[in-house]
Amino acid sequence: MARRCELTGKGVQSGNNVSHSNIKSRRRFLPNMQRASLMSEVLGRSVKLRVTAAALRSVEHNQGLDNFLLKQSDDKLSQTALRLKRQIKKAVAAQQASG
Repeated sequence: MARRCELTGKGVQSGNNVSHSNIKSRRRFLPNMQRASLMSEVLGRSVKLRVTAAALRSVEHNQGLDNFLLKQSDDKLSQTALRLKRQIKKAVAAQQASG
């Protein structure tokens, strides 16, 4: 499994461990990945996604998964999230058309 958030696109970063004597050795900074089940209000079902803890806070800040996905740019989303975003847009359009 890739270490990349499905909602924000955040991934692995690299940097240096720096010792007391200023010797540098390469290291990796891994994102805090969680397997989360998020509820979609519009679709009426839950969706399992692999997201970072920061993305979970962002989803709650935006009052749910639906609002977060509609505001998020497509280039940061995974294929699963893009498919979900299209389904949500279609469901919202159907709700507005029916009244």
